[in-house]
Amino acid sequence: MIGLDFVYAVAGATFAAFAWLSLTDRSNPRRFGTGAFYGLIAVSFFAGDRLGDVGNGVLVLALVALGGTGAVGRGAAVSSDGAGAEWYGNRLFLPALIVPVVALAGTLLKPDWIDPKQVTLVSLTIGVLVALAVCYVWFRPTVRAPFDAGRGLMDGVGWAAVLPQMLAALGAVFALAGVGDVVGGLAARAIPDGNLFVAVLVYGLGMAGFTIVMGNAFAAFPVMTAGVGVPVLVRGMGGDPALIAAVGMLAGFCGTLLTPMAANFNLVPAVLLDLDRSAVIRAQAPTAVVLLVVNILLIYFLGFRT
Repeated sequence: MIGLDFVYAVAGATFAAFAWLSLTDRSNPRRFGTGAFYGLIAVSFFAGDRLGDVGNGVLVLALVALGGTGAVGRGAAVSSDGAGAEWYGNRLFLPALIVPVVALAGTLLKPDWIDPKQVTLVSLTIGVLVALAVCYVWFRPTVRAPFDAGRGLMDGVGWAAVLPQMLAALGAVFALAGVGDVVGGLAARAIPDGNLFVAVLVYGLGMAGFTIVMGNAFAAFPVMTAGVGVPVLVRGMGGDPALIAAVGMLAGFCGTLLTPMAANFNLVPAVLLDLDRSAVIRAQAPTAVVLLVVNILLIYFLGFRT
């Protein structure tokens, strides 16, 4: 039965290829640091469950050291002359559409040979491999061409590529440290007894606020759900846990649009396009505020039976 080991193996092999291509790229003045950075990520996917807590901690510190000291750089851009693109037209998007189609089909069909707990992730990975195979047959590139292009994109993003995983892990650390209990205690004092709207408001604003601070809604989710979502809205007021959790995450994503902590979303694009560092956040802010209000109202009107 295929499970997360398959997903980790594919991701590890991809980063191992990036590491090798970086090490052999003499146009990159920091090729050894860049290769080591991608190599460590590959090790974490290949053997993270066997390294133990201390081993993984050392690996993360090494990644931080490489990224923080400027040891990660980029080589010469991998460019294409775009020959034939006009002839293909919109058909160029077909390989990209294969990925969600396969992922959706796997999720709905739930084949017996895929771990039912990981069916979406496994199906998504299979979709990527199918799309890659289709591109090889259709466009006939060299074997390394997709990996060169992928490495170029990763070089452009840089160390911020691992920020979502680190911030999500930070949320789990906060939850284990009892931050959710502290937040719940503070919220209990701030919410008038039995006032549903204020409770929903605290939860929605808290999801967005913690996301702004930590840069990732997945980091905010365990804190706010353990502190307010489950004890106050679900147990205390009889809310629908599925809807509250799902729309609560959307409220958190509104915070993602407003924070420089979400560097891979809000700072890296600005740098790549030579824009002002806050240009992306300024453009997203009105949408984020409107959607946050809508999500809070959705929880209030749809999340409770009475």
